[in-house]
Amino acid sequence: MYAIIETGGKQYWVVPGDTLRVEKLQAKDGTELVLDALWAAAEGQEEGKEAPASQPAKVTVEVVRQVHGPKLIVFKKRPKKNYVRRMGHRQELTEIRIKDIAFN
Repeated sequence: MYAIIETGGKQYWVVPGDTLRVEKLQAKDGTELVLDALWAAAEGQEEGKEAPASQPAKVTVEVVRQVHGPKLIVFKKRPKKNYVRRMGHRQELTEIRIKDIAFN
């Protein structure tokens, strides 16, 4: 059984038991959230089942923890102008665990 969910402007292919990092969600550690599946399929289905807009499949996730992503370096330089700027950035992420995929 698998589903495709959308959160933080990105789409993820998920299976129950998966752990993944997504854009920060406003939820505390240990809370459960329900996300709508854009597309879902059960075992034994070859084509899958596109979730209708009125009753999409539901994906239950558990928030494991809030983390920071890897440091990304932003480096700017203008040749022959003595201009150099170096900055870093760490994206805030939420680590979630997929608990269940339910069809309506």
